[in-house]
Amino acid sequence: MEQAGCPCPQPEEPLLNELARPMPRPTAQVEPCVTAMGAELAVKFVLSYGGAEMHVANNPCGQSSHERLIGHDAAKRLAAVAHRLQRRVPLAGRWLCAMPAWQGRSAAGVARTLRITDVTARRCLREAAERQGAGC
Repeated sequence: MEQAGCPCPQPEEPLLNELARPMPRPTAQVEPCVTAMGAELAVKFVLSYGGAEMHVANNPCGQSSHERLIGHDAAKRLAAVAHRLQRRVPLAGRWLCAMPAWQGRSAAGVARTLRITDVTARRCLREAAERQGAGC
């Protein structure tokens, strides 16, 4: 099927690119962070604070380091789900490995971001693809 003025054939169905894949499902431990601040900020937050004990104030007032990192609005949303958070910020290694790859980064880019070897990053990405293919 050709459109007027365009000599090239047009596909009948839209083509899906790599980013059309569903976002990797966050682990139960990191899900409240993703819900509160979105996936992009949650990745930034977990990369910065993962493994550390953290107190989330009920009414953030610009004094905490995590509020400076994620912003006042996201800190308020995080405070709203504080009752669902663990005492320590989760490491969420598998999810953190899958997120940059989902955003289009290479295995080497994932390895640099997470400070792991490219071999470990490829293994993690392969396992994530197998889990997703199995419906996990």
